[in-house]
Amino acid sequence: MKAEIITIGDELLIGQIINTNQAYIAEQLNSVGISCDRMTTVGDDAAVIVDAFTEAYNRVDVVCVTGGLGPTHDDITKKKVCDFFKKDLVIHEETLAHIQALAQKRNIAMIQSNIDQALVPKDCTVIPNANGTAPGMLFEQNNKYFFVLPGVPFEMKDMIDTWIIPFLKKKNDGSVVLHKTMKTTGIGESMLAHEIGSIENIIGTDGTTTLAFLPNPLGTKLRITVKDNTIESARVKIQHAEQTLRSKVEKYIYSDDEKDLEDVIGVLLKEHNYTLSTAESCTGGLIANRITNVSGSSEYFLGGFVVYHNHLKSRELGVPEKLIADHGAVSQEVAEAMAHGARLSAKSDIALSTTGIAGPTGGTPEKPVGICWIGYSDSDSTFATKFNFGDNRLRFKERASQAALELLRRKLLKMQ
Repeated sequence: MKAEIITIGDELLIGQIINTNQAYIAEQLNSVGISCDRMTTVGDDAAVIVDAFTEAYNRVDVVCVTGGLGPTHDDITKKKVCDFFKKDLVIHEETLAHIQALAQKRNIAMIQSNIDQALVPKDCTVIPNANGTAPGMLFEQNNKYFFVLPGVPFEMKDMIDTWIIPFLKKKNDGSVVLHKTMKTTGIGESMLAHEIGSIENIIGTDGTTTLAFLPNPLGTKLRITVKDNTIESARVKIQHAEQTLRSKVEKYIYSDDEKDLEDVIGVLLKEHNYTLSTAESCTGGLIANRITNVSGSSEYFLGGFVVYHNHLKSRELGVPEKLIADHGAVSQEVAEAMAHGARLSAKSDIALSTTGIAGPTGGTPEKPVGICWIGYSDSDSTFATKFNFGDNRLRFKERASQAALELLRRKLLKMQ
């Protein structure tokens, strides 16, 4: 079965509200083997809405519409659904009773717009809305399923989870859609593709498996998708694709369950019973922020130093002023001294440091914008590695924090 999602509302088109409904519905449809072929967003325009209904209904088996079911003048979805299916509006007594109960509970007087919320197209299947006043609707014709839901996310999600997905699970023809996502870092998208090589060796040639590259500033996700007739067969194909990918780019894969790098680092530090501290200049505390985003990080993270000015590098971390004068704050020597000083000051097992030029100003021919030294120190070794993260200041900080955590991951795993 194939589906299309139609979201309605001028607020979506002008960017006033981020359209999270599409992603949620598509994910849930996938969970019962229904592929989303298209997502369409339209404004509160009657003709455009009907055109979207017509195109989707002729194209797919399942149509999910959200938005425009409220009580105000610009909420026209219900009327356009009536026009599309040639139905009149009638009062749905169970919905009216639900609305009256809500009004009484909230000590609100019932007005005509509240009563109008209980109007539904004749002969549709009404989907209860436990969290609001606008009910959902289902039209079944010619083995097609046309759902109309409110646009309020928490109302829509509950109706999807408790009613629509169980319904569609019974109706689906038994096909299965499985996904597996692996997160990589420390390698660009094009080089990652080069390292992987022939895609056919991974996905086969029967058309049931696909591999997508999804790059972002912190790395590239590899998403394997399998559409098959049985869950057992789909799992075998997912496993084959994953094993083949790992045989080629294992060292760049840090997560296969959507965990972030800081989550992975936390697990590794606890496994080794190590503690960590940080000394940050150009990243401004971002590494410490990411580490402490993980619940339970107090078990292994002792604290961090944000030492932006040179005198703080010397005062808090013991970095010799002469070292800074001789080599500059952005240097291998200072990065190493910062990491070493943080480890001694915090009495941690490991310390990370960053010093760089985030830009867009401050660069020189010898030390251009984007340069960053990341330092590492433990009881056996202290070193720093040079990177260049570009001239976008915020992206620089994101990439530097990711590289520092990846450096730590590789040290903990004894990887090159």
